Amino acid sequence: MQEERVRITGQELLSDNWYTLTKASFELRRRDGSWQAQTREVYDRGNGATILLYNMAKRTVLLTRQFRIPAYLNGHDGFLIEAAAGLLDNASPEQRIKEEVEEETGYGISQVQKIYEIFMSPGSVTERVHFFIGEYDEAARVGDGGGLAHEGEDIEVLELGFEQALAMLASGEIADGKTFILLQYLQLHLMSPPADKP
Repeated sequence: MQEERVRITGQELLSDNWYTLTKASFELRRRDGSWQAQTREVYDRGNGATILLYNMAKRTVLLTRQFRIPAYLNGHDGFLIEAAAGLLDNASPEQRIKEEVEEETGYGISQVQKIYEIFMSPGSVTERVHFFIGEYDEAARVGDGGGLAHEGEDIEVLELGFEQALAMLASGEIADGKTFILLQYLQLHLMSPPADKP
């Protein structure tokens, strides 16, 4: 039987305005065997999925640019370049990411490959993000993308050369964590350097 490490002693709902913010009280058994009482605020917005679309022949990727108020309030201009993403809303990760990528980029993708499940901010947010990659070509374009206006989305679709996207990681033009992970995965596992480069 596994040793008990955590005892939940209380949960207080602080906000249920957009998603839920809870004050969790708990006791944690420390490595020396003693119990320590702690409290933390926990934000629950559900789980999500993200995808990086790539074209191997053209050596391009499809990304988006949209305004993010939390980044703006932390000194950024707020317009982040990102891989397409969205909350699951009770759908399977595979189903939801196919719908989300079509809404945001205008490309209908039938095949996706799951690569990771990651907690992106586990100190305060419950969200687990499912990471995917998928190939696209012009035949997969079914619309303009741009997101859903009634959800406040005004999304710009960006087709970038893969090397350009990597340079934007280095320069800080791309500052979104999930996009970092996906571009680096592509670099490590699929996109070898061009033939004219070592």
